[in-house]
Amino acid sequence: MRWIHSDSVITCDHDGRVENRPSRQWVTVTGVPVLVDDDPEGRTIVACPNYGPTIKPCTTTLTVRVGYSDWVRVDGHRVVLSHLEGFTNGTPPGLVKHTVRDPRQQFLGADR
Repeated sequence: MRWIHSDSVITCDHDGRVENRPSRQWVTVTGVPVLVDDDPEGRTIVACPNYGPTIKPCTTTLTVRVGYSDWVRVDGHRVVLSHLEGFTNGTPPGLVKHTVRDPRQQFLGADR
């Protein structure tokens, strides 16, 4: 599993892109700030193509189910890892997830 940073590609199941915003700037991988717990939650999703008369596109990430390190912390916050998975607010509710498509770094990893 790789550490996730602000340049990592996180998408909804329909390929909409999550806008990453790191809350901590002082720990970086190749000069890019890493994401820590709560950073992937409540983020805007852009360009979700899943829409229609009775279909709501993914526009926001919801609570993360898995993907935080059990051991590595930054300023007391768990580091986000590449096995990240959480739900979005898109339809069908409770089924559409956001996950890491590409960590965009191959230097730093963790077992958990």
